[in-house]
Amino acid sequence: MKELLEFIAKSLVKNPDLVEVTVNEKETATVLSLHVADEDMGKVIGKQGRIAKAIRTVMKAASGNENKKIIVDII
Repeated sequence: MKELLEFIAKSLVKNPDLVEVTVNEKETATVLSLHVADEDMGKVIGKQGRIAKAIRTVMKAASGNENKKIIVDII
């Protein structure tokens, strides 16, 4: 999951070297925190949050049959 989120984010930003994903496992959820450069924040979020919503949808679909919820935080 971490690798997929990194790939998506690096494809969108100007500074792919500054993309960092941290994983925090909880009982009922997996939290993926996406860190990007300040100037790339708008590209990851998109107009009215459309790109961020699309990223979350893809991650949810990729999680498949896991019983844990996937949460993507953009920091």
